[in-house]
Amino acid sequence: MDHHRILPFYMTYPLPLFYQEEDKVQRDLEYLQQMYPTEAKRYQQKIASMLDKIDYDGSMIYDEYPDRMRLYSLAQDIVNQIKKEESMNPMSNMSDSDNPEKWEHLSELVQILLFYEIYRRRHTNHRGILKF
Repeated sequence: MDHHRILPFYMTYPLPLFYQEEDKVQRDLEYLQQMYPTEAKRYQQKIASMLDKIDYDGSMIYDEYPDRMRLYSLAQDIVNQIKKEESMNPMSNMSDSDNPEKWEHLSELVQILLFYEIYRRRHTNHRGILKF
């Protein structure tokens, strides 16, 4: 008899517990994203919609080492689109739209949010389970 191959009952189906833990991590991340400041939420939604367009198998966001310049270029494209939308919006504060410091901070925020969103997508498989 080979008793070393016999697994206890709780070890025969360990995956449901794993998925429950991953579901908890995903809910925690979504909850924390809901607490972003209003502008950051809006920018994060813009970034997610732009990444949806380039999120496919073989995309540059899934490269082992994504090209830094392409990521910065993508972040700059997002910033330019935000600038364009805010210049068209009459409700935006015109004094802030001419402030170069505001756009520099916006560029840094967009880069951080973009890199986080890419990280999240790279570590999420197609069923929505985070892989660490």
